[in-house]
Amino acid sequence: MNTHKNDTSLTFYKSVQGNIKLQYVEEGISAGFPSPADDFKNKRISLDRELIKDENTTYYARVSGESMIGAGLDNNDLLVIDKSIPPKDGKIAVCYVDGEFTVKRLKITKECVYLMPENDNYKPIKVTKDKQLLIWGIVTYVIKKV
Repeated sequence: MNTHKNDTSLTFYKSVQGNIKLQYVEEGISAGFPSPADDFKNKRISLDRELIKDENTTYYARVSGESMIGAGLDNNDLLVIDKSIPPKDGKIAVCYVDGEFTVKRLKITKECVYLMPENDNYKPIKVTKDKQLLIWGIVTYVIKKV
């Protein structure tokens, strides 16, 4: 079992909204038989508007590590993080613990807060009085390269 204090590192980026609009298929993409070409309308979608609620509180971070693979956060994925969302039990959060960033699922009990990995090779982090914890933001989207 990996017992490192911080098993995932993050590289942060600031959100910058642009005017790029991509073609969008509102009806969805069939995973079965192909749809006729005339079903596709030339609608446009802005990923900035879709993924970012507030440009001033939204950041991106690239994942380096495997502690959250069970939640679908893989090494090199790009996270969309909103600092304005309040932390809640069960949310995936970017946390600053004892001077290091990590991404974990929050488990909030009456006794304390746990930062839960989603990989059995890693141990939960129990946040005690002797640890400094800042819940930096909540993960809202994961962008994957396929």
